[in-house]
This record gives sequence, structure tokens and C-alpha cells, in this order.
Amino acid sequence: MKVFVLGKGLAAVLLIVAAVVLFISVKITCIPASSKTTRQLPIYNVNRSDMAVSVTFDCAWNDEDIDDIIKVLSDNGCISTFFVVGNWAQRYPEAVKKLANAGHEIANHSMSHAKYTGLSKEKMKDDMNKCDDVIKELTGKSSNLFRPPYGEYNKDVVGACEETSRCCIQWDVDSLDWMDYSAGEIANRVLSRTKSGSIILLHNGTKNTREALEKILPGLAEKGFKFATVSDLIYKENYIIDHAGTQHPK
Repeated sequence: MKVFVLGKGLAAVLLIVAAVVLFISVKITCIPASSKTTRQLPIYNVNRSDMAVSVTFDCAWNDEDIDDIIKVLSDNGCISTFFVVGNWAQRYPEAVKKLANAGHEIANHSMSHAKYTGLSKEKMKDDMNKCDDVIKELTGKSSNLFRPPYGEYNKDVVGACEETSRCCIQWDVDSLDWMDYSAGEIANRVLSRTKSGSIILLHNGTKNTREALEKILPGLAEKGFKFATVSDLIYKENYIIDHAGTQHPK
């Protein structure tokens, strides 16, 4: 058997190569908290201990219950976030103005409720911008919150939001009010699932949402929860989003 003896020069080179490989492998596995790999999910809820929650509505169908919803929210001291579809807002501009005048936050839910996962990133951005323009025209305010239609997203949807300084918002408490459950069933779903930092999903234009709100809002207050818009609930900087979509401060 032949034994090869490395010269000092070659041995030194191999030691340097080995050190570089080791360094690279360590850097790959140690991902800093600020890396975008930690931000590939929307925000589903927020890590908070102050019992703040957000009651949110998606608006895409009609405006028949808007006045009733505004009244119930007002009666219970709840300021909410309404994610409006742009063409809905164009059909019902007075509804949007009423919501804004009542102090509620108006946010972006796309222009036409298209499936974003089937769009290019540039088409997503264009669609978001169109809805933002409608919101700004009707309320005088811009929004940097976006909720994907149908709650469907991929890395390009989240990426389009990040590249345009928007926060991609989902929810962790689904009322399923659009499925025409009774007001009691809707309320029980929400009350049993809400925790500090939760984002609650409701809809306008449904059969029993208004009546369910009359149970949900006092029920949450009795449990010690307080109401905040999504913009007030989330952290604006120095945060990470974990694998479950929970936003944490660094």
C-alpha cells in the first residue's frame, strides 16, 4: 500500500478549504431573525399579552347590513378594520364613507377578488394599487394592509406585499358567518377561539352576522378583551413572523 505525504503547501491549502466549507455550513444553518425566510407567511395573529384583538370584516357582496353593523360596533365601543374589494367600494361608495366617518379602518382586499395565486407578481401589484386608489379617493386615506382574496396566498403574494411595503393579513379566528350558521353558532365559534392578539374574520352581506355581533362583542368584553384596528394590533418594525403566522416583537 502506498502512503502519500502531503507537502506543506498543499496541506495548508486543504486546511483553508476545509475551514471555508465549515464556515459556510454554519452560516447557512444560522439564519438571523431579520432574514426574509422568517417572513414568508402573512400575519395570522400577534403575540400580545394585553388582551387586544381585531374584529375584521371582508366586504365583497352587498351593503344592506352596513348601517346595522356600524350601530352594533358603536354600541359596543368597537373600532374595526374593513377589508374592501375595490369594485365593491365603487358600487357602494356611501357605505365606505359611512365606515370611514364612523372611525373604522378601511383596508385593501384586492380590486376584483381575483385568485392571486394565479397572477404574476406584477399583476398582483397593479391590482392592489387600483384598490388603494379607490380607497384613497373615497376616504382620503391610504392603506398599507392587504388581505388576499379567498385567503389564498403563496410566496409571490407575500413577496408582492413586502416589495410594496404592505402588511399581508390573514386571521386565526374564522367565524364562518358566510356559511349561514345561526347567530349563536357563529358567536360560539368566535368566543371559544379568540385569544389575546387574535384577528377575527367576519363578513358583511351575510344572513346572521349582525345578530351574531350582538353576542360576540359583549362576550369578548366580558372575557376582558379590548378592541383594536389591525394597524394598531400589529407591530410595524423589529418583528418576526413564526412558522404558524404569529407576529412577535424581536
